[in-house]
Amino acid sequence: MKQSMVDLFGTYAHEIVFLHVLSAFVWVGGMIAVRFAVHPVMQRIEDPAIRLGKTLEITKNLFHIVIPFIAVLIVTAVLMAVGLGFRVAAVDENGTIINQAAYGIYQVVHVKEVIWTVMTANFIWMYIKRHKAEKLFLSGDMAAAKTKVALIPKLLLPVNIVLGIAALWLGVTLRGF
Repeated sequence: MKQSMVDLFGTYAHEIVFLHVLSAFVWVGGMIAVRFAVHPVMQRIEDPAIRLGKTLEITKNLFHIVIPFIAVLIVTAVLMAVGLGFRVAAVDENGTIINQAAYGIYQVVHVKEVIWTVMTANFIWMYIKRHKAEKLFLSGDMAAAKTKVALIPKLLLPVNIVLGIAALWLGVTLRGF
């Protein structure tokens, strides 16, 4: 399996890196656009029912757009981590460090993996909260729907934006090695 991933990356490195970067930019860029361009405009809609309905619709659209990109990001991350040989260059079969500089780079790869994992878990939480809010909204419980969705623009989306920018920074850093 490992050798297959190394071979696949060796053959399609350019395409895999491109898909990884594209996926990261679509996910993070989409969140930035919704939070800082769309959300402030939505807040100017006076009718709370229309505002909440449109917010739920916009976030549903964003979430459905980014889901395949999240999947591609995860798959390409694994292919790159194995295909670029970060572990092989850093530690032996027993886990003993064989190259301190390579081990430092290998740690950066792990930090990126943790960031994307936290972002994915946060995305799943947002997706569930938005879905529950939509059900409440459609059943006529505006107050509960608004409460359910309120944390998304205030905290959850900004957290993912910051984490995504950090992961992009680390990815650019890794490309320099």
